[in-house]
Amino acid sequence: MIKKRERILITGCGGMLGEGVYHNLKNRCKVFATDKDVNEPWLEYLDVSLSNDVEKYLRKTNPDYIVHLAAFTDMEYCETNPEEAYATNEGGVKNFLAYARKNNTPFVYISTAGIFDGEKDAYSEDDKPNPLSIYGKSKYAGELAAQSVKHSIIIRAGWMMGGGPNKDKKFINKIIKQLQAGAEELSVVDDKLGTPCYTYDLARIIEHLLDKRACGVYHGACSGSGSRYDVAKHLITQLSLDSRVKVKKVDSQFFKESYFAPRPRSEKLLNTKIPHLIRDWRVCLEEYIKKFDWKLINKN
Repeated sequence: MIKKRERILITGCGGMLGEGVYHNLKNRCKVFATDKDVNEPWLEYLDVSLSNDVEKYLRKTNPDYIVHLAAFTDMEYCETNPEEAYATNEGGVKNFLAYARKNNTPFVYISTAGIFDGEKDAYSEDDKPNPLSIYGKSKYAGELAAQSVKHSIIIRAGWMMGGGPNKDKKFINKIIKQLQAGAEELSVVDDKLGTPCYTYDLARIIEHLLDKRACGVYHGACSGSGSRYDVAKHLITQLSLDSRVKVKKVDSQFFKESYFAPRPRSEKLLNTKIPHLIRDWRVCLEEYIKKFDWKLINKN
């Protein structure tokens, strides 16, 4: 159980997931929240790829827990900048390991469904990773590094949704931005399958596993699965735009110039270890849409 006097360091806390993790933990103990993008008053600057800076920050804060969210997640950027991808996604993990081993510090690492090759329909926590992209390979390298810590908690996330209009860099907000621009037809792939992952539920999972002093590999995605097309259709329904916006099925080749990094056919995650902590992705998407003002004009 996390104690009031204890200290938690969160890296990459300025992103989609970090907001939820920070607000879940800030009243329970002392939280040191860091990111390269200091977009909140409660954030401090830290580049996890710089070992000297990480060592100095660890000496200054002496955390009892480390929640490592920092990563390059733009798959196309990683594909064209592999050295940077590995420096952050693998090296950024290794820079914390000496401290974590010496102090027996619980270390949470957020991984991804992208470490699998998509040849199976769905993946359990025990399935063998075989990443296709630089992003997936660098994140799996980070997993392997994190496993060297005695009290490591590795949580694989699915298709992220969360953070709201200002921080959501993923699929949901990309669709909403098209709608804000007046789109009446959306082209969405139906040949990529996966499991959405609600950041606010994932934040609660992180808190729960820290409280339980858990260790090992977990899947933190929602229950249920579908294609990108399925998610887009449900989003349009929740926004009451069915009569105005058409969602058209396309295959991945339609976007091959913009999204050229190799992606698995299936990124479905099975949650066999903590099924009681997850909800259906449709329920989570409905909650997410109601949580924020998305500034859509003429919804009805």
